[in-house]
Order: sequence, then structure tokens, then C-alpha cells
Amino acid sequence: MFAQLIKPEFEELIEAKDWVALKEVLNDVPSADIADLLLELPGEIAIVVFRLLKKPIAADVFAELPTSKGVELLELFNKQQLSDVMGNLEPDEQVSILEELPGHLTQRVMNSINREDQKQLKKLLGYPEESVGRLMTPRYVKVKSDWTIKHSMKHIREYGETAETINVIYVVDDKERLIDDLRITHLILADQDKQIETLMDRSFEALSVNDDQEEAVKMLAKYDRVALPVVDSDGVLVGIVTADDIIDVAEEETTEDMQKMAGMDALDDYYSQTSIFDIVKKRLWWLIILFVGQILTAIAMGGYEEILQKVVALSFFVPLIISSGGNSGSQAATLVIRALATDDIKLEDWKKVFTREFTSGLMLGSLIGLMGFFTLIAWDLIGGQIVSMTVFLTAAVVGLSLFAIVLFGNFTGAMLPFVLSRLNIDPAVSSAPFVATIVDVTGIIIYFSIAILLLSGTLL
Repeated sequence: MFAQLIKPEFEELIEAKDWVALKEVLNDVPSADIADLLLELPGEIAIVVFRLLKKPIAADVFAELPTSKGVELLELFNKQQLSDVMGNLEPDEQVSILEELPGHLTQRVMNSINREDQKQLKKLLGYPEESVGRLMTPRYVKVKSDWTIKHSMKHIREYGETAETINVIYVVDDKERLIDDLRITHLILADQDKQIETLMDRSFEALSVNDDQEEAVKMLAKYDRVALPVVDSDGVLVGIVTADDIIDVAEEETTEDMQKMAGMDALDDYYSQTSIFDIVKKRLWWLIILFVGQILTAIAMGGYEEILQKVVALSFFVPLIISSGGNSGSQAATLVIRALATDDIKLEDWKKVFTREFTSGLMLGSLIGLMGFFTLIAWDLIGGQIVSMTVFLTAAVVGLSLFAIVLFGNFTGAMLPFVLSRLNIDPAVSSAPFVATIVDVTGIIIYFSIAILLLSGTLL
């Protein structure tokens, strides 16, 4: 919002090449908003504006830029600018950038970083992709249990400036194993002559370096922390994960799930920064799969051609039948996928979910089925006609079909995420279009099977 307010002034100063005035304006603009403004500028102008920023602010702005824009600027940076920007980034931010860089830039960026930081970065990059090890920062403050609080506060003042956060102070033993974490307020309010041990309860929550980043999202939300410690297999404290990093991961995971649930592969970058070719590539294969599914629906319809010729009225309700099942399945799939993603339910809860969704499917199917039946009856009555046996039987077929298909759709949408999870496939791919396609084919079979059962000997 702030970026939009200053955008006219920003553009006017760039056009006039009044760099002195622009530098003063940018001093009062948040880093995220400067990043938004840079996005719309061509690389050669963006690099000029970027040079006007103070080093720490420039690093913050760079961290906010999407990958494609960041790579564009890195291509234009000289060695000193690379060193200034990378040197002011947090280690986890450096890792995030290096992960996305093309090969020819990676070594150039690494060479701009001092040897000690290079060693640290290579260690972080050695952890598996999407793991907490890639997300953590080794910049934190630790103390020993036998230190006095006065000595600990002196240590915090000395090293706290380089830490990503000092809201939480970590207590380690002689082997650097984590034994507790303390809020800074506890140290500030405590008797300064007492030892750290007097504040400890040896109760803490920690992440493993090999945990998936989604686990960090869940734990920070569950325990309402601003940061969580990260330990290796021996319990040694190796880093921390902070809330600001988790927010980014949560946003990425939610975006990815939403895109998958729309029936496509997740984009690798922001939509606005993704080329049309990449967007088409991400969507095409799923559209082909869904297209094949619709062909199966058409083939299923073709198998009942003789019935349709005898009772043409049945064809009128095909869209109603299959869309009701698809809608029911999509609703159930969305509810279950989200519940699994937030740990509201576990894989072992499938029986409980089956019971709930079968019951809700019975209720929804009954209500929709009755609505379909009475709507068709009312249709004839409103037209001033007496309800004939043909209309009554057709209404019964439609009503029973709606009941069965809504029930089946609900069951399929609810159970498919569990099946995919058991197969180690992201349940988000059991998306609304995917479930709808499955229910379309089976819906046709259910509809005409009920029609044959009820209409044989009368209309058929």
C-alpha cells in the first residue's frame, strides 16, 4: 500500500534522474515496498536505484525480491556490490538465494563471500533440500547453565548484535548439547547474582536438522514461538529457525497446495515472474490427463446410446448428475486435504473420516436427491400438467441417482487423499478437477444403471 502511495513520486524522480532526492525518499520506505518498486524497473535502472540504498537496507531489499529479479540484479553487480549484499544477508537468506541461482552465477556469488561464511554456507547447503537445515541460521546466543545471570547478560550484549534474534536465549552443556531455552525477559527480571540453572526447567521443543520445513511451520504455530532451536542427531545445538522465515515457507506451501488443488503443477516462482511458456508447461500435462478422463466419460455415455434414444429426457439431466457428484467430491477432498496439511487429522484417522464423510454423504445425498425428485415433479405441475408415470419414474431415477452420486463423490473425495498419502504422493494432487473427473465417469455408470433398474419393462 505504501509503495503505491509513493510510486508517482518515485517514477518522477527516476525520470528526472534526481538521484539525490530519490536517495532521501528511499530512506523512509520499508524494504518490502522498495522491492515492489524495483520489480517494475528494467535492470539497468533498478541497479542504479539499488546503489542508492545503504548496505543493510540493500540486503533486506534484495532478500525481498523474487528469484528472477534477484538473478537479474546479480548479473549486473560488480564484485564489491556482491560482497556488500551477500555479507549483510542472514545465512539462511544466503542459502535461499544460492539454491535458486544458475550455475554460472553460483561460483561468482560464493567468491564474493569471505572464507568463514563460505565454510558455513557449504555446511548449510549440505543438508537435504526442503529440510530445516537449509532454513536455519547459525546466528544465535547461547549460554551455560553455571553462568551467573549478570555474566550471561554481558555475553548477550557482546554477541547479541550479530544474532538474528535475542528474544530466546539457549542453554547448552559442555558438549554444546541443548538443555533448555529461556526468554530474555526471564533473565532481565531475575536476580543478577543467581545462576542460569535457577531459571531452568529443562523443558523445551526443538527441531531436527533433517525435519521437513513444513514441520517447522507446524511447530512454531503449535507452540506460539518466535524461534525454535535446531539440533543434530546428537542433540547438539546447530542453529535456530525464526518466525519470519517460517512465514515465507508457510506462504510457499499454501500457494503450492492451492495450485496443485487447481489441477496443475506448482509454479517455481511468483506468477508475475513466471514466463508464459513455463505456465503452459505446468498446466498442460494435467489438462491432458483431465482431457483423457473426459474422453472416458464420453465413452461411458456412448455405451448407453440405446437407452438415450428410447428415453431422450434422461440426457437432459446428465450435466446435473455429474456436476453434483463432482461438487460433492471436491468439497470433501478440500476439507480432508487441508485437515491433513494442518495436522488436524492423521493418516491413521481414516476410519473416523470415513464414518464422518459417509454419514454426511448420506445426509447431503438424501437432501439433494429429494430436491431433484420434487423439482422435476413441480416442473410438470407448474406447467399445468398432470404428473404422468413417465415423469414420476424419470424423477425417481434422477433423485436416486443424485443421492448415490453425491454419496459416492463424498466418499471418493474424502478417501483419495489418504490413499495418495499412503503411496507417498502429495494429497493435494487429488484436486477438485481430478476428483470431479473420476466422479464424472462413475456418475454416468451409476445414473444409467439406476435408469435400467427402474425403467426396465416400462419406458425401456
